[in-house]
Amino acid sequence: MSMLRQAGHSPSILEVITDLSNDEVFTPPKVANAVLDLLPESVWSDPTLRWVDIGAKTGVFLREISRRLMAGLSEAFPDNQERLEHILHNMVHGIAITELTSLMSRRTLYCSKKANSEHSVVKMPTAAGNVWFERVEHSYKNGRCTECSASKELMERENRENYAYAFIHATGRKAVEKEIGMKFDVIVGNPPYQMEVDAAGQNVASIYNLFVDQAKALNPRYISMIIPSRWMAGGRGLDEFRGQMLGDSRIKKLVDFPNSAELFPTVDIKGGICYFLWDRDNSGTCEFTSKRSGVADSPSERTLNEFDVFVRDSRALVILHKVLAHKEASFAEIVSPRDPFGPELSSNFTDYRTEPRKGDLRLYMNQSEKRGETWVDPSKVSKSQHLVGTWKVLMPEAGPGNSGGHVLPDMVLGRPITAEPNSVCTLTYLVAGPLASNAECSSVASYLQTRFLRFLVALRKPSQHATRTVYTWVPQQKWEHEWVDAALYEHYGITEDEQAYIAEMVREMSA
Repeated sequence: MSMLRQAGHSPSILEVITDLSNDEVFTPPKVANAVLDLLPESVWSDPTLRWVDIGAKTGVFLREISRRLMAGLSEAFPDNQERLEHILHNMVHGIAITELTSLMSRRTLYCSKKANSEHSVVKMPTAAGNVWFERVEHSYKNGRCTECSASKELMERENRENYAYAFIHATGRKAVEKEIGMKFDVIVGNPPYQMEVDAAGQNVASIYNLFVDQAKALNPRYISMIIPSRWMAGGRGLDEFRGQMLGDSRIKKLVDFPNSAELFPTVDIKGGICYFLWDRDNSGTCEFTSKRSGVADSPSERTLNEFDVFVRDSRALVILHKVLAHKEASFAEIVSPRDPFGPELSSNFTDYRTEPRKGDLRLYMNQSEKRGETWVDPSKVSKSQHLVGTWKVLMPEAGPGNSGGHVLPDMVLGRPITAEPNSVCTLTYLVAGPLASNAECSSVASYLQTRFLRFLVALRKPSQHATRTVYTWVPQQKWEHEWVDAALYEHYGITEDEQAYIAEMVREMSA
């Protein structure tokens, strides 16, 4: 059976194969083709281009690229077998992420896990063909890989993959250079997204950004890749990457899916998924498209670095411009850092008391019936002493339920709590303050519950977590009375259509 006939079968196993994890997401053929559709039509008729999938898993990109080239190069190579030989020998390459995926990719591309076997659609010089995989070692220093942040304790367990992805490790790239070369004209793929960095699985480091950076460093003609959208607004360790992406005028097209399930139904990627086209010779605006619930907004020409984060909906951009035009102080200026009273008061803090002793502080923590009913010794407080003896408002650091834009309208933030003087909280909360009175706390709390404020927060909130920076575009108000949306809409000139749009995006918070 030839590769061409196999690719035409329906259903394809590549349509139904199950993802192994949220870190390494298999790409359905229709998604791979949507990514390839971003490329200019001319690439499919150019026999001189070298292609590579830098995170080959099932081989779907390799198969779909080859299928398109078989159609596009029909004039240059009228004979089918000669054309196929040229494509697979000279044009299409893959760098697999594990030994298993290397076998899957070769099976998909060559119809044989050994590219030099009698079952291969073309006879390659080696069993690997142009789909490269070898074990690569991490570069550890103080228990962490200096190139991808992987934990030595976690990765060097016996009889397991060490997930030292070749494309983002110097020794791996040298090995690839030796076998298939590292000069490519078109780089595509859906790279691994993150790496666990501790044995408990509590901390992860984004690595998809490392694949994008390395792809750019090779200076190909085009890059077309799928990555999480979280970089647009934040994410641990992504500030530099976000700045580089937003300032890169070579990003010619960007397609965003706030709900990752529209592309990958079996996994949940907080903050959504996007794919983009990087064009080495492009210098200008980016054609941006947002898709939600199967409906695509009309593509708009955007300047990606207008702000320090990317506003994903052009309708929201109009509202934001109206608010920022007032040049008011930012609410973020009165919001605490992530651990407002010090790292010891963590979310799993247990050294509290249920009955107060003399001098104890009331401790607000997220343990259902114990919320606001526990006490702690003042010695546990190592930060923000100026907030301890004052009125303040506590804001849950993590949004409720499906917060993060997956389900609309979204709640965005949890309900605020007024905290009296001589009280503190765990890092379950952020703190707004200091405030002068209980009345001022009521005013701030009412403001935090408006759709207006939560809409502005949502523009900078890429996932369930709400750090101080998500309040950057929220203007401060006078804390003299309770706030309602109607008054805020009137003050900022928010039209009825814009109000309806906000209502579509943000759920009402009941009293």
